[in-house]
Amino acid sequence: MSKVAIVKSKGHYHGVKEVLELLKEEIKEKIRGRKRIVIKPNFVSTTIALSATHVEAVKALLDFISNYTSSKIIIAEGPASAKIEEGLRNYDYYNKLKEYDVEYVDLNEDDYIKVKVWNSNLEKKLEVRIAKTIVNSDFRISICRPKTHNTVIVTLTIKNIAVGSLINHDKSKIHKGYKAINLTIAELTKLVKPHLSIIDGYIGMQGNGPVSGEKILSKFAVAGLDPVAVDAVTAKLMGFNPLEIGYLYYLDKWGEGVANIDKIEIIGGKIEDFSIKFKPHRTYLSQKNWKIE
Repeated sequence: MSKVAIVKSKGHYHGVKEVLELLKEEIKEKIRGRKRIVIKPNFVSTTIALSATHVEAVKALLDFISNYTSSKIIIAEGPASAKIEEGLRNYDYYNKLKEYDVEYVDLNEDDYIKVKVWNSNLEKKLEVRIAKTIVNSDFRISICRPKTHNTVIVTLTIKNIAVGSLINHDKSKIHKGYKAINLTIAELTKLVKPHLSIIDGYIGMQGNGPVSGEKILSKFAVAGLDPVAVDAVTAKLMGFNPLEIGYLYYLDKWGEGVANIDKIEIIGGKIEDFSIKFKPHRTYLSQKNWKIE
């Protein structure tokens, strides 16, 4: 049974630190001997702070994993319309993380492999490029805040790494309708599935995410080694049915993780103790039209 930890968060650093401590033994075991550790934050915008992973959340993660590995750590991201340096400066990563021995990689400038995903005719013929730094990592960590989304209801740790690993304009290339994009995210996840997923839910984004939404003080943090389960629990905390989110449904169906809340072991508290209803995107009802007839 997949295990997911939830804690009440008093701040970006506090929540991430506390939730990882609940999974200390499992993470310690999984990270042992791993040589290529990549942390994937979310900089969908390099200028709108509410859309991005807070630096204090990443700082808490680095403080935690440094106890269990001496391997080089890469922080990798490929912003949608800018260079990674802009986000690192604007969100104070360079300054706040200068004491850590990390390397920064812009995934938009990375070597890549080509894969086929779904086009608007629901044919697996659309070719996209996905960054080798993510594909070749033997320990991938996806860390982001919870946000509503304009095409797939919510964007959490899976979408952060699956779409964020695409090279440059290939991110927009996969927007071929609600049916196709959910299948594509699920397909890409099979290549770049996180080994550790972390949601810094101290402050989330509701409404017209993933960039233009509103702040919600959600005050939770979620983590686990099954990204499907982590995102399913987070979606539930946000007020959504995880199995009504297309890419989570497909990943569960394909045996890539668990999206059924009843089959997830939750530690740290009960879902109802942390739940806070996020306002959905204005196109929410249309987005639910992802199932293939």
